[in-house]
Amino acid sequence: MTACFFLGKTKLKNFVEQLSVHYTVYYPVKSRNQRFFKKFSGSLEDIVLGEVRTFEPLKAFYTRARETVAVNFTDSFPHDQDQPFAILGVKACDLKGFKIQDFVFGDSGCADPFYMKNREQNLIVSADCTCAIDTCYCLALGIQPHPQEDFDLNMSEVDGGFVVEIGSQKGKTVVDENPSLFETVRDGHNAKKSEQRGRVIKEVEANLKKYAVPYQDQFKGIIERNYQGPVWEDEAKTCVECGACNTICPTCHCFLLADQKDGQHMIRHRLWDSCMIKDFARVAGGANPRKKLWMRLRNRFEKKFDFFPKVAQVYACTGCGRCISACPAKIDIRRVLKRLVQNV
Repeated sequence: MTACFFLGKTKLKNFVEQLSVHYTVYYPVKSRNQRFFKKFSGSLEDIVLGEVRTFEPLKAFYTRARETVAVNFTDSFPHDQDQPFAILGVKACDLKGFKIQDFVFGDSGCADPFYMKNREQNLIVSADCTCAIDTCYCLALGIQPHPQEDFDLNMSEVDGGFVVEIGSQKGKTVVDENPSLFETVRDGHNAKKSEQRGRVIKEVEANLKKYAVPYQDQFKGIIERNYQGPVWEDEAKTCVECGACNTICPTCHCFLLADQKDGQHMIRHRLWDSCMIKDFARVAGGANPRKKLWMRLRNRFEKKFDFFPKVAQVYACTGCGRCISACPAKIDIRRVLKRLVQNV
């Protein structure tokens, strides 16, 4: 669907209020030069719909960091009565994460009911990036800094409002149910949208040039060629094994299950896990196939740049740069990719 409409800025709050009738709405705000999602509670004074991706990944709305998946091991379905989310301001790099999350939790032959429920019911109102930050390198992974798929509605900020593009039947329903909020798009709006998109693309291209970031067409075979190379031990020297790169990544998806007694109830939780943690690969007998930290770093890159291209025909990296910002050891994925491509 490619139908577009115009939503004036003065009607943005009315639009969000209408969404809040059926959804729990979250929107992006800015604090200390970072963007975060905030729950809508009546005011939009601090909304930052454009700019760049939030610090926390979109996956947090689909597989929670800590989630109850069973109580007393009955057939009841936890969260069955939860109101779905409407997430505003989602960026293209986060939407790319669905390619991996959908494959793991939906397309691999054993669909996860919690994830699939959220995918079916949640509403994505994405937005164009209106600037780039130093860690953005989405173009290297073939992603434009404006959403092109996997959204219900997309908003492109222009003078006086937003060009709203319909991307799904859910999005069309929202527009159809609120005709008083939307107007016809004028030619000047589309011209402004194209101009802004072109400007942001140039900003990301400048990042790629500054850091000499290789493009994904150079990635084929880089893990196999460097499997026993020095890059892994070199880059792992400063790693503190915190797992931040995994938890902040929009494509990382590993989890563990833990049972806990709470009063008279036995509760099973699902928790995010990290392949960078020492015990991640340890088996019941105590053996660990990746006992060295550099092996775990190599495994992380192998999964993203070798395993998923082979099994799902997609690189499990979105160029969002979150892992660069989150890493206290300053391990820069762009630098590692450059070394892998150059075999150094």
